[in-house]
Amino acid sequence: MYRAILPNGQLECDEYDHGDRGVELYDGDGMLLAFVPYQNLEALLTEAAYDTDEPSVM
Repeated sequence: MYRAILPNGQLECDEYDHGDRGVELYDGDGMLLAFVPYQNLEALLTEAAYDTDEPSVM
């Protein structure tokens, strides 16, 4: 599970794909949930990022 952090909230997805202009977010069935342009994407995190208080570098 991943979380796309946006200026006005966040979206959860099971898979993602990087494109030239942004990230496509998909659910567990491979259905497109959203396209997020890179300028609107603040972070793309795994659920493991929420398991610790320590920052991680990817």
